[in-house]
Amino acid sequence: MGLASDESTPAVRSADYTSSPSASDSLTPSPSTSDESEWMHRLKVGSYFLLWYVFNVVYNIANKTVLNAMGGGGGWIMAWLQLVLGLPYIFFIWASGIRKAPVLTVDNVRALMPIAAAHAVGHLCTVLSFGAVAISFTHVVKALEPFINVVGSAVFLKSTFAAPVYASLVPIVAGVIMASLSEVSFNWLGFLTAMGSNFAFTTRNLLSKVSMSQPKGKNMSAMNLYAVLTLMCTVLLFPFALAAEWRVFPTAWRTAAAVLTLPKLMMWVAISGLFFYLYNETAFLALDNVHPVTHAVGNTVKRVVIIVASVIVFKNPIDWRGWLGSAIALGGVLLYSLVKQHFDARAAAQRRLQQQSAGDGKRDA
Repeated sequence: MGLASDESTPAVRSADYTSSPSASDSLTPSPSTSDESEWMHRLKVGSYFLLWYVFNVVYNIANKTVLNAMGGGGGWIMAWLQLVLGLPYIFFIWASGIRKAPVLTVDNVRALMPIAAAHAVGHLCTVLSFGAVAISFTHVVKALEPFINVVGSAVFLKSTFAAPVYASLVPIVAGVIMASLSEVSFNWLGFLTAMGSNFAFTTRNLLSKVSMSQPKGKNMSAMNLYAVLTLMCTVLLFPFALAAEWRVFPTAWRTAAAVLTLPKLMMWVAISGLFFYLYNETAFLALDNVHPVTHAVGNTVKRVVIIVASVIVFKNPIDWRGWLGSAIALGGVLLYSLVKQHFDARAAAQRRLQQQSAGDGKRDA
C-alpha cells in the first residue's frame, strides 16, 4: 500500500493527548482515563489488522476458486469484475456521507491517469498469476517488489540508500530463487505476471512520488485516493479485458458454472470483488494507525497468513526447499523494511537538525 503513506494522516493516539479544551475549562485526563483510551486504541487497531487479514485471505481463496474452475481462462475479465464489484461500496460511502466525496478537476484526473494505469496493470498481472500458479508461489515472487523498488528509485529518482539496505535485499532474491526452483506449479506465465505486477506497482509508487507536488483535488484522503484510482482503473481496464477475452470468457464462465454450479460461481465472484476492495480499505485503516515498523511486521505476517491459508485450502504441495525459500524471502522483506525505516528515520532527524540550525543562524543574523 505504497499510496497510504503519501496521503493519509495517522490518528492521534491518547498518548499524544495532553488536554481537552471545552467551553468552560481544560482538563488533563486522569491516568485511568488515559489507560482506557490506550486500551481502546489498541483494540481498534487490532480489529483493523484482523479484518485486513481475514478479508485478504477470503479474497485470495475466492479469486483462486473461480480461476481454477474456469480452467485457465477468464483472468482479464475477472480482474475487471473485481474492480467493478467494489464500486457499489464506494458510491454508498460517498452518498451516505460517511466519507466526503472527492472533488476533482480535469487536470486532477489527468495527473492521476498514469498512476491509475500502473495500478490497473499491477492488479491485472496479479490475477493472471493467481490463475497460472499456486497462490503461495505468486506471493513469494511478489516479495521481490522491494528489490524492484530500490532499482527503480535509483534509475528514475536518482535515490541512493545506505549499504545495509542494499544488503538486506540479498535474502529476498535468494529466497525467491530457492522457492522458484522447487515450486511444483511453476510456469513462466505465472512467474512473469507476478514479476509484472512488481514492476507495475513499483511504477505506480514512483509516479506517486514524482507527482506529490501536483494537486490531487479536494477531500482526497488516502482512502478516497484509492477509491478514485479504482474508478479510473475500472474504466481503463475494460476495453483491454474485452478485447483479450470476449471470445474465451463465455466458455470459461460455462466451464466454471459446470464445476461450481452457477449460484456458487456468482457468489464466489461477488465475494472476490467485494473483499478485494474491503481488504484494501482495512489495510489503510490498519496501517495509518501504527508505526512504520509495525506496518512492516504486519505486511510480512499478512503474506505468511495468506500462504499458509492457501496451502491448507488448496493443498498445493510445497517441499522443504519451498518452505525454506519462502521463509528466507519473507524474512528478507521484513529485514529490508526495518533497515530502510531505521535509515529513513535517521535521515529525517538529520534534516530536522539542519533546518533548526539554519533557523537559529537566521535569528542570530
